[in-house]
Amino acid sequence: MEELSRYCLQYGFFYPTAEIYRTAPSGFWDYGPLGTLLKQKFLQIAMKELVRRDEMILIDGSQILPREVFLASGHLNFFTDPLCSCNNCGSIFRADKLIEEKIGKPVPERTPLEELARLLQNVKCPSCYGELGNLRLFNMMFKTTVGVDGDEMYLRPETTQNIYISFPRLYVYARRKLPITVAQIGKSFRNEISPRQLLLRLREFTQLEIEVFYNPNNIDNIEKYKEVENKKIPLYINNERIILTCKEAINHGFISNWLQAYYLTLIYEFYVKLNIPSEKIRFRELNDDEKAFYAKRAWDLEVETSIGWVELVACNDRGDYDLTAHMKVSGREMYVIDNTSRLIPHVFELSMGVDRSILTLLDLGLVKENERTVLKLHPALAPITVAVFPLIKDSTLVKTAKDIHELLKTDFDTVYDDSGSIGRRYRRQDIIGTPYCITIDFNTLEDGAVTIRDRDTMEQKRLKISQIKEYLIERLGILSS
Repeated sequence: MEELSRYCLQYGFFYPTAEIYRTAPSGFWDYGPLGTLLKQKFLQIAMKELVRRDEMILIDGSQILPREVFLASGHLNFFTDPLCSCNNCGSIFRADKLIEEKIGKPVPERTPLEELARLLQNVKCPSCYGELGNLRLFNMMFKTTVGVDGDEMYLRPETTQNIYISFPRLYVYARRKLPITVAQIGKSFRNEISPRQLLLRLREFTQLEIEVFYNPNNIDNIEKYKEVENKKIPLYINNERIILTCKEAINHGFISNWLQAYYLTLIYEFYVKLNIPSEKIRFRELNDDEKAFYAKRAWDLEVETSIGWVELVACNDRGDYDLTAHMKVSGREMYVIDNTSRLIPHVFELSMGVDRSILTLLDLGLVKENERTVLKLHPALAPITVAVFPLIKDSTLVKTAKDIHELLKTDFDTVYDDSGSIGRRYRRQDIIGTPYCITIDFNTLEDGAVTIRDRDTMEQKRLKISQIKEYLIERLGILSS
């Protein structure tokens, strides 16, 4: 992670927010030029491969919501982390994470304070090795006020509540027919005690959340979900990663129904399409101590990185908890009629951490090959798609190269570079992940062809200028259609 951090800072992927000020808090990061392009492309692919592919309804809700929303959701009472402080230097820490580092295994989320206090006796302050104490629960909500009278409001800690409180209108929009799948991409805010590991644990972050409202009595009768019957997904069962078809996973009880199998497969195939090796992906079912209080069943899609397995998507069967809770607090009717049955819809949720997904792609993609460092992202994800070079700084070659750059720049993220040797220019593009480099030489002036170099294979081929766009579109794959 230290090496990746230096790389991302040096090449403008991301950097600490307000870093020129000594008072700037941790847990906030700004995306730089390359990181912004990477994040934008990741979300474009997610829109195509998840939202549009599954014909989801897309909304964009407010980031500030009234207190009652989070009273209903349980965040005001249950959205807490255990906090402790050093009796000597006063440093503040998240208690369960200190214990995990000491004992080398995860601490369940709802471990009682009494048990945490017992475990904490064997842990010293990482700053000064003093005694730790003052163990208490800390609510991670960002509180604010709105209006002249200062009405109590909160920054949302997840994007999903916007979807639940909009359900009556969304149900009408969807012509009162279940299942209904709703997606939202946006910022969430959590006042983390100990932000850490770059983009993995942030105070401000981007989520893509998908909520599927369904009738639990009818879900296995929908033909669409049976499309995944023979598709294989990786499950982590009894401390072993196994590959099963969706049908086998349902028959063995590892997955509850066809709806869940369908959406687990959808999210798994999304990451495989981004060139994350399938053997580095698994679905791990959470036990009762790990899963959220509202979840009937829960799986984490995890990817193996340089620091171990990292959760990228939380997949929760939330039952009817959310709509029931909001109905009780708001007084708004949430019952629907489906197949003559009156019911409150159940919800299956996919909650994706966008920033940690991007960090994972960088972690897996940055490799060293002999004397070069190269970022091997899927070509459709690469911040810069193509670099254009004149072989040397000859005025005629420069003009032709700039003309080609102008031809491509409105369709692709393109850079022009004529500084240094051609080998040095190749290396500059390799290290930031540019998949294709185009070189204009004196033969170009005669035959109208350029040399295009592939980042991963370093193979070069001659191509007519009129063929460049078609060549690039074909290789971008995910974004080209």
